[in-house]
Formats: sequence, C-alpha cells, structure tokens
Amino acid sequence: MASTTPISQFYSISLRIHQRPSLFAPKNPNFQSWGGPKFPVGRKFPLRTTRLVVSATTTEMPKKYSKGGEKNGFVDEMRAVAMKLHTKDQSKEGEKESDAPPMAKWEPSIEGYLRFLVDSKLVFDTLESIVKKAAYPWYAEFRNTGLERSEQLAKDLEWFKQQGHAIPEPSNPGVSYACYLEELAKNDPQAFICHFYNTYFAHSAGGRMIGKKVAEKILNKKELEFYKWDGNLSQLLQNVRDKLNQVASSWSREEKDRCLEETEKSFIYSGKILRLILS
Repeated sequence: MASTTPISQFYSISLRIHQRPSLFAPKNPNFQSWGGPKFPVGRKFPLRTTRLVVSATTTEMPKKYSKGGEKNGFVDEMRAVAMKLHTKDQSKEGEKESDAPPMAKWEPSIEGYLRFLVDSKLVFDTLESIVKKAAYPWYAEFRNTGLERSEQLAKDLEWFKQQGHAIPEPSNPGVSYACYLEELAKNDPQAFICHFYNTYFAHSAGGRMIGKKVAEKILNKKELEFYKWDGNLSQLLQNVRDKLNQVASSWSREEKDRCLEETEKSFIYSGKILRLILS
C-alpha cells in the first residue's frame, strides 16, 4: 500500500451487538482470562458476547488487492479478515448487519470515559512492555514505532486529575485483556501480532473518530494527547505495515492462519473496553 493513502480511509473499529458462533481456543487451555470453563486444545467453544457498534467509515482498498495477500503482503490478509467483521453500512466488504444505535446517539459520561482511558492505558502499557522485553526476537522490530500511546494517555489522565476528577483503577475488561496479551506473547506469537496490529491500527482511524465525537459531547471539543502523534501518521503506519509484512514473510501458512483466526477475539476484547465509555 502506498504510504500516501490518508489514514482516515484505512480502518474502523466495528463492534456490534451480536452473538458469535464459536472461536478457536487459545493454545494454553488453562488460561481463562474470560473467566469461563477450560476447553481442550483444538476444540471449538461457544462464546457469547455483546458488542457495540462504532461506525467509523474508514475503508482503505489497495489498488491491487489480492485475496491471498501475496502481492501486498500479509497485512492485507489481516485487514481483509478484519473488514469482514464490519457491518454492511460501514464497508462494502462488511458482512454483518447493524442492529445498534449509531455513535451520534451516544450519551457518554466523564466517569465512563475515564474508565475507558484507564483500561486503554493498561492495554497499551502491556503491548509496549511486551515488545520491549521481546520474548521472541522479532517483537523488537515493533519498538519505538511512533504509534505508542502509553505516555500520551498518562498525560491525559493527569489533565483530568488536575480538573478535579478521580482517576479509577483499571477494571475487568482492561485487566482481562492485558492478561490475555501477556499469555499470547509467551505462547502464541502469531496470535499476539494480530492483537498488536488491530489495536494500533484501529485506534489510529476509528479510534480518532470516537475521540472526536466524545470530545464534542463532554469535553468542549478538547483534543486529548491520546489522539495526537509526532510526525506523519500515515508514514508511521506504513513503516509498521512494512515491518509486519517482513516478520510474517518467514511464517508458515499455518502460522499465518493462526494469526488471522485471532482477529475476532481482538474485536471482542476491544469492544468490552469501548463499552466503558457509556458505562
């Protein structure tokens, strides 16, 4: 993909109220971040979720799109799988029906937004810590990408504190996701990369639109540091795409598929944190 493509056309968080059929269990069957029963490796298990629609009309179609991603790299495959989880009104590639109110009708609260920011910070702290420790050498490729959000979120939370707001402790959605990411990073690196990709790229587009709408409703249009990047964001994203493609080029087809299988799980965890805005 050309780095000149506007990031506002790239990606959206699409989270809707829907009962999912089934997902593949993590490689470590003893890990239960969702608090449910254990399932043997390789077995499918039902996972009931409630997800919230966040429509951010942001679709980037490569000029020479290849279904298998061979021409444009593995990132195109990750993107294609993610886009299928969008609703039909969000993208022509979407396959889901929308059955939740649009973002324009949200009624966010300061308290709920603070819970969202605190849990988001925990997730970004975890992602940045994982690539810093680099349990797998190629995690180090994703250090200092310019997409990091932990420091910016710390500044925003300090600003809220100065305004007289109490900063809450991380809640279950953020804690559960952070624990799950730690587990994947150790035992399932391809699945971890799926979460890394979806978390950073979704925030850079759909996440920014969410931040703008929330700021208009409850922050007198103040732009938080969470939604600012140093340098050209499109180029920062392109640099990470290139690194992701380079890393994935050494994966087997089975490893690539394992990464793709994790996409829906990343939407589910992110959706639980996103819903905190309206809590």
